[in-house]
Amino acid sequence: MTVDEVAAAARRRAVMVHCLTATVSMSLVADGLLAAGLRPMMTETLEEAPVIVTAADALLVNLGTLSTDGMAGIPATVAARPEETPWVLDPTAIGLAPVRTRMARELLDARPDIVKGNASEVLALAGGKGGRGADSADTPQHAADAAIEVARRTGGVVVVSGPTDIVVTADGVAERIARGHPMMARVTGTGCLLGALAAGCLVTADDAVEAAVAAVTWLDVAGEIAAARAGGPGSFRVQLLDALDEAATTGKEEAR
Repeated sequence: MTVDEVAAAARRRAVMVHCLTATVSMSLVADGLLAAGLRPMMTETLEEAPVIVTAADALLVNLGTLSTDGMAGIPATVAARPEETPWVLDPTAIGLAPVRTRMARELLDARPDIVKGNASEVLALAGGKGGRGADSADTPQHAADAAIEVARRTGGVVVVSGPTDIVVTADGVAERIARGHPMMARVTGTGCLLGALAAGCLVTADDAVEAAVAAVTWLDVAGEIAAARAGGPGSFRVQLLDALDEAATTGKEEAR
């Protein structure tokens, strides 16, 4: 399936993504999914999340602002996820933070369909020290070997985000996508939103590589559209929501 076909199918189905995501980015993730034509759910408590995930089409686990609720709710929700429900792990800001770093490495044993992170986060998953917070001190290409190692452990796909995004399988780099705009890095939550879109695309794509390429291209094309219209980071955020709607029908398979 092409990028357009994956996106169109996700919209027709109105895919519901259960997002256990960073509080700092919940608004953009929820609004972005809705703008893209998908549906978000946002619950991470131990009492409710493992129940609610059974109604979702896909699951996103993002460790960006790990709370006490999340420390208990995330592992339980992953364990309660129906076997046929695909999921994405976004190990945001791991490396220095001891609890989320340990949790992210343990969650790999639950075999996420897609792992999405910047280069430093992927290196930390494979045993490196990581970056400073959510910032990456490394380039995607530097993390390619670590991404292959992670993909071999999970049996899935790893997306390493950066100026050129790479999609990696256990066999090596499957796709390189040189799209998007630098303004995307100046708005909190665009990476979190990519993880949510990837989870949604897993439901309609033929495989995880196709889903990853579709999600990256969908968001990158939207970022290009938004940057052309925006006067700065504030207006870019607003324009990105409008562009997500357009990019589902204008984004072609431009991965290279």
